[in-house]
Amino acid sequence: MKVLVTGSGGFLGSFLCRRLEAKGHQIAKFTSKEIDLTSSSALDAFAGERFDQIYHLAAWTQAGDFCLHHPGEQWIINQKINTNVLSWWQSHQAQAKIICMGTSCSYAPDSDLIEDNYLAGTPIDSLFTYAMTKRMLHAGLLALYRQYNLRYLTLVPSTLYGPSYHTDDRQMHFIFDLIRKILRGKELGEPVVLWGDGSQKREIIHVEDFITIGLELADRVDNDIVNVGAGEEFTILHFARKICEIVGFDPSRIEFDTSRYVGAKSKCLDTTKLRGLIEDIPMVRLHDGLESTIDWFRQNQSVFLRKKPWTRSLSE
Repeated sequence: MKVLVTGSGGFLGSFLCRRLEAKGHQIAKFTSKEIDLTSSSALDAFAGERFDQIYHLAAWTQAGDFCLHHPGEQWIINQKINTNVLSWWQSHQAQAKIICMGTSCSYAPDSDLIEDNYLAGTPIDSLFTYAMTKRMLHAGLLALYRQYNLRYLTLVPSTLYGPSYHTDDRQMHFIFDLIRKILRGKELGEPVVLWGDGSQKREIIHVEDFITIGLELADRVDNDIVNVGAGEEFTILHFARKICEIVGFDPSRIEFDTSRYVGAKSKCLDTTKLRGLIEDIPMVRLHDGLESTIDWFRQNQSVFLRKKPWTRSLSE
């Protein structure tokens, strides 16, 4: 197949492109530094090419409290990106199926995190703008399917983790920031201070598992939205203790700052639909996934030894 991938330089995008290339597919990929998707002519570079699938991963966001400080920019930039990609898809690539990434923060915090509720209720206030841009992306897919009979799939991932995470100066998702903080505590003797009291719960899925599931769904499911997660969540404290066990750090040294931003108290996707579509879903064991991720951090010490230029929370 011939496949276009937006956001190919990101954490998920880099893993996805490697997997697609290993399967023998022809990949067209680019980063935001190479092509600015906020420009309506951004995808003119691919004029005349015909793709079988389009993976739209690009989005303007970061983890932690980033969304609190950039709501207006997030709305304008992400709406431009999504509108330009969907317009180009409808106008020039109607034969292609598009696979887009949703977000678990689109779900209202007081609702069941089941696909029928993706567009229902009000998302958590701290992530409202980003969540609504993702809802609008899904609404755009629905609209183009209904008028032009185009094919799409929306995948809603829980937090992805694994080795080879971003090494630039962006904020990290909570599981990577936990690893970084505990490694700094172990190697540099720094205090390990987590935001909140450690009781907030999160679900994670290994990036390789997400891609395996996503590729199968992309081949089998049309015009639908599917949650993709591990189906279970753990407290921040549980994750921290697991990391301490692997790293060799005394968990009693962990401190908590209950005055800081923690986001939703719980966020675990309902994966009933997914398990109805794929019966056998083997996944990387949590201990093994954390161990391989920690090994990568240790092999790339600059990722956790350099001083971070931000303050951040363990929240999203």
